[in-house]
Amino acid sequence: MGKLFTVCEWITKLAYLNFLWMVYIAAGLFIFGFMPASAALFAVIRKGFRKETDIPLWRTFHTAYKQEFIKSNIAGLFLLLIGIILFLDYWFLQYAMGVMQGIMAGLLLLLSVFYMTVLVFFFPVYVHYDLKLRDYFKYALLLGISHFHVTALIFILTALTVFLLLYMPGLIPFFGGISLAYIWTAGGVCIFRIMEERGRKMLSA
Repeated sequence: MGKLFTVCEWITKLAYLNFLWMVYIAAGLFIFGFMPASAALFAVIRKGFRKETDIPLWRTFHTAYKQEFIKSNIAGLFLLLIGIILFLDYWFLQYAMGVMQGIMAGLLLLLSVFYMTVLVFFFPVYVHYDLKLRDYFKYALLLGISHFHVTALIFILTALTVFLLLYMPGLIPFFGGISLAYIWTAGGVCIFRIMEERGRKMLSA
């Protein structure tokens, strides 16, 4: 019964965090609320991975939301701009002909993979390191590429999770955002630990 209670408590906290995430997105009029709400969500999840389980969820979330509102929105505008450029490139691709179409398709596919890698690792890097804004994108891409096996696993788990949520849309209000954030944070934490272990081995060598 004790284990069952722990599991139920854990599930309830995840659903509550997802609820906070949606409320704060709406509080920022959706456009300006998504990035700071997501940054706050990842910050709280990261504390969970660091065994900080007794933190006040709402206060921690609210504080992170306010602190990261401007900085995260600037980053979000940049990510949105890149996404729009890629979308327009795919739209123009249909008018390309012959060999040029094949070259453009291959290049766009590669750029899209890079873009998705940045999206996946941006928030784990954002809440883990204190960097200049442009460095978050660079480190997110470098970490994802240099640990491609972890990145590939995250992509697979993300696709399966999205499929499950679409198959059971009733779960989206409770676990839509938190499920993906948890997977991406777990992947980021895994890479950070690998890097820390390598650093310790190099120092001890």
